[in-house]
Amino acid sequence: MSGWQNSPKTAMLILKDGTILMGYGIGAIGHAAGEVCFNTAMTGYQEILSDPSYTGQIITFTFPHIGNVGVNDEDDETSNLKAASGARGCILKTDITNSANYRATKELDDWLKERNIIGITGIDTRALTSYIRENGMVDAIIAHSPDAKFDESKLQSELDNFPGLEGLDLAKEVSTQETYSFNETRWEWDEGFSKNSNPAFHIVAIDYGAKKNILRCLVSQDAKVTIVPASTSAKEILALKPDGLFLSNGPGDPAETGKYATPIIQELIESGLPLFGICLGHQLLGLALGAKTIKMHQGHHGANHPVQDLTTSKVEITSMNHGFAIDAATLPAGVIETHKSLFDSSNCGIALDNKPVFSVQYHPEASPGPHDSHYLFTRFINLVREQKGMTKLPEVEIVGAA
Repeated sequence: MSGWQNSPKTAMLILKDGTILMGYGIGAIGHAAGEVCFNTAMTGYQEILSDPSYTGQIITFTFPHIGNVGVNDEDDETSNLKAASGARGCILKTDITNSANYRATKELDDWLKERNIIGITGIDTRALTSYIRENGMVDAIIAHSPDAKFDESKLQSELDNFPGLEGLDLAKEVSTQETYSFNETRWEWDEGFSKNSNPAFHIVAIDYGAKKNILRCLVSQDAKVTIVPASTSAKEILALKPDGLFLSNGPGDPAETGKYATPIIQELIESGLPLFGICLGHQLLGLALGAKTIKMHQGHHGANHPVQDLTTSKVEITSMNHGFAIDAATLPAGVIETHKSLFDSSNCGIALDNKPVFSVQYHPEASPGPHDSHYLFTRFINLVREQKGMTKLPEVEIVGAA
């Protein structure tokens, strides 16, 4: 341990206010600018780092033991491997230990290199988290140089030129460029993934940066899923003859993505088909219905966020990852607030009172996170079943959930 502490500091984090934090480099070599946030989840670091919604961000993990169970090919959440999606960097308290898990196929350090994610260890993540809580999410640049040599003036210049996430459309960067089908179900203990070869329903998902496990949850509700690019027209989507429509999660400023996405969503709403949105999809639905979005002070990132379902009074513990939110005060008539955060009362769900349309701000697919909100996928498919004159299913956890 003493040798590690006395070795040269090979990584640097420069905050927008000029604060410089030195540590030890892991992962990719180089530098990247992004918005620093913190995530409080104790598990699921691979899912978090590969979540397209984190594109443009550098993640501070508050849990100190990151990397100790390694990584594997099954837990990546990026559905579009051709895009540079996922986190730009990660900030850890302690060095990565050797993995100790039967599912591990490689070490986190190697995986970070493959994904071109820069990491820094040896940082007081508690102090950095407190800084973000007090000052909000801050832009920064992270750098890793094995020879411990840094051009601070060049790094500072690149940081000064980083535009920040506000006003930035990142969905177009992470969205698929081609339409494709998906039929993989959720992972089950000791069996892995399976295929649904004879689904009863057809869901079209608009990809703003979709997570794989969301798609699996839809398939596990007996649906074939067709994924289309973010800019696909409503006419093209409806030509696929879907039974339901899904608006995916994704990164960036919803107001910017909404410039091309909301007219499409408005046409889809008019079709009368059941529609469900998550995270960015939730925000875009709000914009399409006439509400406004706001940039949050520190955002919500973690797997322990309490949310109340106002339609049932049930409280659920949820997984969250967002830095923007719908301003509930701007919801127009006919749009109902269905969920709210019990941390800060921010909006976490909406629904139309005269159409089968709803969305939530958080991540019910639980990757990572608790399974409290799996019922939302059943709620969505029940809208599809209702339109087809079929019996509704009870809103319970998906059978065989991992």
